[in-house]
Amino acid sequence: MSHSVGQVAGFAGVTVRTLHHYDAIGLLVPSERSHAGHRRYGDADLDRLQRILFYRELGFPLEEVAALLDDPTADPRAQLRRQHELLTARIEKLQKMAAAVEHAMEAREMGIDLTPEERFEIFGGKDPEQYAEEAEARWGGTAEYAESQRRAARYTKEDWQRLQAEVDAWQERYVALMAAGESPTGDAAMDLAEEHRRHIGTWFYECPYPMHLSLAGMYVSDERFKAFYDSMRPGLAEHLKEAITANAARGTA
Repeated sequence: MSHSVGQVAGFAGVTVRTLHHYDAIGLLVPSERSHAGHRRYGDADLDRLQRILFYRELGFPLEEVAALLDDPTADPRAQLRRQHELLTARIEKLQKMAAAVEHAMEAREMGIDLTPEERFEIFGGKDPEQYAEEAEARWGGTAEYAESQRRAARYTKEDWQRLQAEVDAWQERYVALMAAGESPTGDAAMDLAEEHRRHIGTWFYECPYPMHLSLAGMYVSDERFKAFYDSMRPGLAEHLKEAITANAARGTA
């Protein structure tokens, strides 16, 4: 059985545009075409797409994904084992993905064919290309982007857990600060804004005050960032922006 590009996009939670791009660069060329010339994807194509999305979720660039998948000496089962090792090194939010990889491994070992939906349920309807491409387009040429990629590539599971613990602790304290009615221009809020800035500098890239101010503006102007911070507590994005602004003025005075 073969599937249309729209069906595969639905199974995998990616966009049709992403599949067209993969075809154009030779990363995932559909094995069939309809009489009208439309793309048709077979079972082997779905297997390859699953492996592509695993590696993309892990942050591998497309060129490296192609090299891994086209290695004539590579064993598909060994690739799955390697993917499992990488996935289980991630923080708790990726545990669902690790379990899905285990499921795929078990199915292959037992000769069980997974349905298209089962193959891609791991990605939760999220296209790994969606924000990776945008981030690279917006910041790919900057030293900060390069430094962030370099640092993140070497972090261990314990590093990611420590990073997440710091984020969770900061979030709890900022929510409590707002619940107590603290002003964003008060010392307590500015101190947490400074901690936020230093966290970025410690884990990702140097974040001087002008850079932090730029990020603060994005936290309220970009709906995705605003939704992220406001999900902690309504109004937190704007409160944090004001605290970052006040802290920058304090730090550069």
